[in-house]
Amino acid sequence: MSTVKLPLNAQNLQSVGEWLSRHWFELFLAIYGLWVFTPFLAPFFMYLGWTGVGKAIYFIYSFFCHQLPERSFFLFGEKTMYSLNEIQAAWQDTINPLILRKFIGNETMGWKIAWSDRMISFYTSVWVFAALWFPLRRKVKPLSWWTFVLLLLPLIMDGGTHTISDFAGIGQGFRDTNQWLAVLTNHSFSAIFYTGDALGSFNSIVRFLSGLLAGFGIVWLAFPYIFQTQALNQELDKISYGKVLEQIKNQNSHSSG
Repeated sequence: MSTVKLPLNAQNLQSVGEWLSRHWFELFLAIYGLWVFTPFLAPFFMYLGWTGVGKAIYFIYSFFCHQLPERSFFLFGEKTMYSLNEIQAAWQDTINPLILRKFIGNETMGWKIAWSDRMISFYTSVWVFAALWFPLRRKVKPLSWWTFVLLLLPLIMDGGTHTISDFAGIGQGFRDTNQWLAVLTNHSFSAIFYTGDALGSFNSIVRFLSGLLAGFGIVWLAFPYIFQTQALNQELDKISYGKVLEQIKNQNSHSSG
């Protein structure tokens, strides 16, 4: 009986493609997880005295995050977050974001994570929701585009208004005082809630929730489509394989006849 053999390179590529198709989710969790959680190692390295490795992480991730210290979490220090005034007192009395972002911490205040609080919420939530989605992958249908836009809208609005506010100067814009919110809520909350970026403030809560919703929407939209496409490709491969076997049988029957 004659057999159909692919060239060695084609066989290798096919084997690699099949392996990637079977293990794409594990690869995502590993590679994306490494990307997401590496910034958490920076304060650990600084605390251990491995400053070269720690500063390298801050430098690499500075291209992907503003790393403003007043909007970042600190580890191994007196507080989890510090106000702009506290950062200025410990670093430089400036509102220049290019100078402020260079402050990574010290032995007293601890060391900041190389992600800002919003990036922690957004990037980490994608990984977490993906891990939660996988056991339910055969039941979860893709999110509608309109719902996806609604889930993404808070992140766009919050990030956009923060950007506009920062044009007035770090710590001096309308998102730093949130007087508009105080008026809308009739000053029902404490001044700490309205002002600044401290943990538990309005700005901190909205950054966390908007990042969480965006991550949830991305996973719910993209991953079911990826799974459906993968399942469809597997079915097409089975059909193609069946056709090849049928052609071989026909060729053998003709040659024997």
